[in-house]
Amino acid sequence: MTQTSTAPVASGSSAPPPRGRERAGRLARWVPWACFAGAAVLVGLLWPVLDLNIALVVLYTVVLGTLAVYALARAVEGPRRATDRLVTCLVVSAFGVAMVPLFSLVWEVVSRGIERLDVEFFSYSLVGIIGEGGGAYHAILGTLVITALTTLISVPIGLMTAIFLVEYATGRLKRAITFLVDVMTGIPSIVAGLFAYALFALFLGPGIRLGIIGAVALSVLMIPVVVRSAEEVLKLVPNELREASYALGVPKWRTIVKVVIPTAIAGLGTGVTLAIARVVGETAPLLITLGITNATNLDPFEGRMATLPVFAYYQLTQPGVPPEFATDRAWTAALVLIMLVMGLNVVARLISRFFAPKTGR
Repeated sequence: MTQTSTAPVASGSSAPPPRGRERAGRLARWVPWACFAGAAVLVGLLWPVLDLNIALVVLYTVVLGTLAVYALARAVEGPRRATDRLVTCLVVSAFGVAMVPLFSLVWEVVSRGIERLDVEFFSYSLVGIIGEGGGAYHAILGTLVITALTTLISVPIGLMTAIFLVEYATGRLKRAITFLVDVMTGIPSIVAGLFAYALFALFLGPGIRLGIIGAVALSVLMIPVVVRSAEEVLKLVPNELREASYALGVPKWRTIVKVVIPTAIAGLGTGVTLAIARVVGETAPLLITLGITNATNLDPFEGRMATLPVFAYYQLTQPGVPPEFATDRAWTAALVLIMLVMGLNVVARLISRFFAPKTGR
């Protein structure tokens, strides 16, 4: 039998790197930024020649900067790190492109709506107002009333449905309810408004406009959101808690009330708050069911009511003469709506933070 032996490698010699190993060079931190800055300068010089718009300028800058970063990284760092930098540039660019409409929307609404964000806007209605002046006091109060009534209708139904699906329902009944909830989630808002209007028109006659009809229409949109969010939160409650309660002889309904719901209260509160934020800015159902009025009406069972989305819609589409004052009121109403939705999201985060069960020992 032939024995093979390997000669020891001299201490001063170094073995050649394995095939495919990356180069040891690294690009400085400022190099990618310099590549994009150079691309921006180049595109800026070509801007007058090629007659580009701002969107194409940004697109060409991103493409040229990414290609420059990839080429330099491949030459200095090797193909693997070059590919990593390429993907990083693509992800960051996609994030930037997604943020452009958001920042553009916020900037446009704030810049146009800040002019009428004064005391008069929050303390006066449009009764007797033809041109300058007036506010959305009646629409703000109407939005709060309709949203509160919608929450009063939707939250009990949604939470009890979610509890039934998680704790009681099985088999075909559970699958059928889940399927119907999923279908309701995708219903267009205008269909919900038509449904609520047709339902009340059967009993009260055509042409009826009431706040309760708008609340019912928004409830059709809000209930499936509450059901899905609450269902997912209730599923996160450990089964060990339920089994421990059953082992002590506690009935199921009391286990749900005393163990399951308190454990999931933070997630339930967050889901309900986000569901409210989902429907507070709906316009199409309220156009059909509520209409519009210039006076303050806080009775959802008597006459038309004004809400911020419908107020902004009519101020923009039927501004009157001169139209500038109504347009300013519409932009301010949109700004107030955005602030309201943002506030609801902040409340949801606070609920999730302060009411979450303590897991530390």
